[in-house]
Amino acid sequence: MSDTIVAGAGRSRPRSALLLGLGLVLFAILLGLGTWQVQRLHWKEDLLATIDKRTHAAPLPLADIEKEFAASHDVEYMPVTVTGTFLHQGERHFFSTWEGDSGFNVYTPLKLDDGRFVLVNRGFVPYDLKDPAKRPKGEVAGQVTVTGLARNPLPAKPSMMLPDNDVAKNIFFWKDRDVMAATAGLPAGFLLVPFFIDADKTPNPGGLPVGGVTIIDLPNNHLQYAVTWYGLAAALAAVLILRLRRPAKQA
Repeated sequence: MSDTIVAGAGRSRPRSALLLGLGLVLFAILLGLGTWQVQRLHWKEDLLATIDKRTHAAPLPLADIEKEFAASHDVEYMPVTVTGTFLHQGERHFFSTWEGDSGFNVYTPLKLDDGRFVLVNRGFVPYDLKDPAKRPKGEVAGQVTVTGLARNPLPAKPSMMLPDNDVAKNIFFWKDRDVMAATAGLPAGFLLVPFFIDADKTPNPGGLPVGGVTIIDLPNNHLQYAVTWYGLAAALAAVLILRLRRPAKQA
């Protein structure tokens, strides 16, 4: 009988060691995830502080924003003012939602006095008003001055989960600045400002597009994620400690 007990105990030791090893690996992973979320928290807090500082600054002329972009390649959310003439026939439509409705953000080429162009996100229109002929009052003619926020161009498609842009139907699921400009009917050899501008909420004639759609209130849930991962790590540590102490109590 004692030989049987000893044999059984011998077989359980490797299994216990394996479970302990797996537990330690999982504990390290949970700690790593918690630490990563703390790092993300600091990054998000710095980002939100930068956004708040920039969005509350006075608008700068386009030339100043261009100098900043040339130096740092980062002009995200910097207020800017620009004057030019819209080429409404070149509207590009970015699929979006606004206040629960699906539709499009209207990106329109603005021709500058020096002959260059900049793509301006004039704002949101409902899905069934994608056709500019259905909102003629908003097709402003002549020279206009636009105040808004500069937005960095995207270097590539931000996620494989996004559909490909349907250029033939003029529906963009991600903001491919170069393709938007290339398909907007601009003159051959056109020069393009290397970033977007999101127009502010100054009302357009007829009420469309609805400006001021830039999302600046970014979610920041990293602290609760960190607490969750660290909490799970603490719970696992308690289980491992109890498991290690159990043989000593039985001896």
